Amino acid sequence: MPAPPTGNPGPNGPFRPQPPLVVGLVGGIAAGKSKVAGLFGARGFLHVDADFHAKAVAEDPQALAEVAAQLGDRFVQGGQLDRAALGDHVFRVPEAKARLEAIMHPRVRQRITTALDSARQRGDSALLDVPLLFEAGLFEICDTVVFVEASDEARAERARSRGWADDELIRREQNQLPLADKRARSQYIIDNNGDLSATEQAVDDLLLQLDPSA
Repeated sequence: MPAPPTGNPGPNGPFRPQPPLVVGLVGGIAAGKSKVAGLFGARGFLHVDADFHAKAVAEDPQALAEVAAQLGDRFVQGGQLDRAALGDHVFRVPEAKARLEAIMHPRVRQRITTALDSARQRGDSALLDVPLLFEAGLFEICDTVVFVEASDEARAERARSRGWADDELIRREQNQLPLADKRARSQYIIDNNGDLSATEQAVDDLLLQLDPSA
């Protein structure tokens, strides 16, 4: 799903290197990855958003039928996932989490690879926005990975603005690769602690590194 455009196509027009690139995007929760994705989208990237595709898979009747069969009818109500009940269940039962991932992840991955293939055929570069990029092994299909940097204080403030409890950000990050590992495994870092113009400049500087001819 494309990120909302910012209206700024970058200093030198849309970014269209040949061959096109797949850039992975990672960072801490509430680091501002959506804002950065929007900047890439405005510069000609297709924003491949794993959360968007996961929601589509969660509405797939075949996937819902498998969830009901393997995890229980109570988690599918009125043709929809009971996300709260299912989330609580898999958080407490590791084997249930593994079964759910075995149902959902291959379908999400297929949708992602289809979107990337379509982008390549058009000559478009793509931004692969996947919270578990490293854990799911999807970094292997990226040409490079970008880490969005934001301080703990900034992320905590953004989390509070979403109405989260103070411990919610920490709880969610416990289910992901540690931030230090994500950062170390990324090839580039975008500092998102400043204002929008500073982040825009950081994105433009990065694109020049990726394609000096841009």
